[in-house]
Formats: sequence, structure tokens, C-alpha cells
Amino acid sequence: MIYLDNAATSFPKPPRVYERIDEVLRTIGGNPGRSSHTMAIEAARVVFGARESVASLIGAPDSGRVAFTKNATEAINTGLKGLLKPGDHVVTSAFEHNSVVKSLARLESLGVEVTKVSPDREGFLRPRDIEAAIKKNTKMVCVSHASNVFGTIQPIGGIGKACRSKGALFMVDGAQTIGAMPFDVTAMGVDILAATGHKALFGPQGTGFLYLGEGIEAAPLVDGGTGEAGSPLEMPEALEAGTMNTPGIGGLGAGVSFLLEEKVERVREKEEGLVEAVLSGLASIKGVSVIGPLEASKRAALVSFNVEGKKPAEVGLRLDDEAGIMIRCGTHCAPEAHRLSGTFPDGAARVSPGYFNTAQDIEVFLRAIRAIA
Repeated sequence: MIYLDNAATSFPKPPRVYERIDEVLRTIGGNPGRSSHTMAIEAARVVFGARESVASLIGAPDSGRVAFTKNATEAINTGLKGLLKPGDHVVTSAFEHNSVVKSLARLESLGVEVTKVSPDREGFLRPRDIEAAIKKNTKMVCVSHASNVFGTIQPIGGIGKACRSKGALFMVDGAQTIGAMPFDVTAMGVDILAATGHKALFGPQGTGFLYLGEGIEAAPLVDGGTGEAGSPLEMPEALEAGTMNTPGIGGLGAGVSFLLEEKVERVREKEEGLVEAVLSGLASIKGVSVIGPLEASKRAALVSFNVEGKKPAEVGLRLDDEAGIMIRCGTHCAPEAHRLSGTFPDGAARVSPGYFNTAQDIEVFLRAIRAIA
């Protein structure tokens, strides 16, 4: 079995992640923030420790500005729907994930104005185009750090600078990059960051987070939690209503601690090398076309491609059946990106190596693609 679907969810996880989840379930069974007994206090420490680790990883000066969610989709929905109101204007790209696209479609029907900026042929957004789209009533700019179809790494620092100059909030969808490459919300001028826990952060499914810069308060999607009726909660509790996924958050914290020790730069170097091998290998196979930039340094650890005369679903099924290789095929919850690349409605096959893959895994994958092509 060769798992090459890490852009969907990472596998395997570092051993400490499994161990931490088991430990929290078996020995720290209390409900964080709901009681004052020993187990509840220990559970609260699990959550606080994970929050501190995430803040350290993204360069957030205050861990209290990090709220845990069940995934990046929930974080994105909260960031957009909790801050944008009728009459506001938002700038985004023409090839975002459905989490952004569908949220903005809902908001547009309620009176929020949306402008979509198109990238160049490789999938790069130009900061000057983003800046030109900002108007007097622009509340926010929202883009992905790296497309889950094109893989293109966007110039976040340049876009952040453009937003600062125009007084617009800057929100980033970091689902494909947080944990996989260095990221600093302060240095990059990012006001709002949404990310998932189960991809490059090595956490379990059902975890994610939303970072809000100081002074930014988003209305919660879900009401409840502690306190008196009518008494507003502060961050992060304001966005964490109900019983939290303490074992999952413990596992997420363990994944982030692994990254902090291993160093994100080392993860990026390893994955970039694997992607370079994928790109060069696919380029040598007749009839294979790749979406996005052909330089590994310009993309996240994923490559979407098609084989001439073969449906993406066929390619994926044959890889699984004939070689035990797992990838993802289809439109990847980003149909707008596939429309932009000309691969809609069938989409593409997508291979996404992770930190625990090897050069041998890539060689086996390329041999299988040669046979299919």
C-alpha cells in the first residue's frame, strides 16, 4: 500500500499523535471548562497546550486568539459569515475551494458584494490586481495560500501589504499549507487564518482552528457554552460553544509539537523534493498534462494531472487496483478551479506526497502511470 493522498488527509501520523489521543481518552476524561475537578482541569490543560503550540507555529502573539473548530470549512464559514454584513464588499480569487465559494454565495444572496480576481495561467494571483479590486466598502480580502488543484503558492506577504495599504482585512485559507511550509501571521500581514488539523498538522480528522487578529471579533455560528444569557463571551470561548473534541485537540497538539521539533522547514524541503520527482517523472510520460506551475518550489505538495484518453476516475481506480496506490480524483471540492484550468466537469487525478513518503513511493507511482498511459 502506498498512500499519496495527503492533500486530502495526512497518513500516517507521527506515533505521538495516536498515543496522545489514547492517553486523553483513557486518563483525562473530564470536560474542559465545565467542572473544577482534577480531570476537568487536566482536560483544560490539554486544550490550552494545543492552543499554545498552534499559536507558536503560526507566529500568533496571543494564543487566546486561536479558536478550535472541527475543520477548516467551519473556520472559513465562521470567518466569513461572522464578519461580513450586507453592504460589505469582499475580494476573493476565481478558483477558491467550495468552503469559500459557497459561503460567499450565501452571503451574496444576503447583500454582500463579491469580486473574484482571476490568476495568471499558472494560477498565481498578482497583488496589484487584488489591490485594484479593493473599493471604499471592501471589508475583506479572502484567498487560499495554495490552491488544492493548481498547487500554486500565492504571494501572501504581497497581498497582505496591499490589504494594509487599503485598510481591508486579510483572510487566508491555509488548509493546504499550514504545517507544510513556514507561516507567520504577523510578518505576512494576515488578520484571519483558517486551517485544518488533519492535513499537514498531522492531527486527527474533526479538528481545525480559526485565528483572529487582535480586535477582530467574529459573530459565532453556534450559540451556547458557559456564562449567563445575554452575557457575551470573549475569544476563544466565544467561538467554541459546546463540549470540545478534547482527544482530537490533544492529538492535534501532539502533531504540532512534532512539527515544532522536526522544523517545518525540514518538512517543506522533503516534500518539495518528492514533488520535484513527481513533476519531472510525469513530464517524461507522453500524454500526461499537469495543472499549475512546473517548478516544485512554486507549489504545495500536490500535483493535479490528467492522462490523455483516460478519465481521472479510471486512473485512480487502476492505481488502487493494480498498484495499491491511493490518490484522489475528481473536482476536489473546487469546481471553479477546474473550470479555470479547463478540466471541468471530470476534474483531474491528484497525487499528494507527504513527509512520510519516500522516493521509492514516487518511483512506483510513476511506473504505474507509465503503464496506464
